[in-house]
Amino acid sequence: MPVPLPSRPQKLTRLAAAAVITLVAGPWSAAAAPASVPTVVPSVDLSRYAGRWYEIARYPNRFQKQCVSDVTAEYVLQPDGRITVINRCRRADGTWDEAKGVARRAGADTSNAKLEVRFAPAFLSFLPVWGDYWVMDLAPDYSHAIVGSPDRKYLWVLARGANDPALLGRLEPTIRALGFDPGQLQPTRHAGAGGDR
Repeated sequence: MPVPLPSRPQKLTRLAAAAVITLVAGPWSAAAAPASVPTVVPSVDLSRYAGRWYEIARYPNRFQKQCVSDVTAEYVLQPDGRITVINRCRRADGTWDEAKGVARRAGADTSNAKLEVRFAPAFLSFLPVWGDYWVMDLAPDYSHAIVGSPDRKYLWVLARGANDPALLGRLEPTIRALGFDPGQLQPTRHAGAGGDR
């Protein structure tokens, strides 16, 4: 992206640490889990899934609380099958926040629909800090996706473009069928046409 990031490694480290704490603590919370887990799509072609996605809406979460608009996720497929993840957003003061991580296929899953993601700093790579990233709905042309966690604490609606005001409404029945509450989704603001910057 053309806009340079400010040099604030300490803030990026805090962002990564918050993401790690949230993802690690999530599965062991006191809240009761639903009786069944959400379904995932039959398969994901990671080469098609790679690229830039715009966040259309999300369940509010602690590790994105500083994000007020222009949230994107960039996925870059690596030769070893892992995916480099670069999440960016605009803060209230207009500066950019960025978190870099890595995603991998979860366990023996061969569909690529169940992934795990980690935003921990490299020096914490020995810790079990992988969070679930399940692709629960995916347009045939890879124009939009619904991703989240099996405990239903996290949910994101993603699209290749930022300006489709009717998308969330069209996906509401699918979101409900997956066992999520569309009323908890927080729509994401994007500046300019298509969210470009």
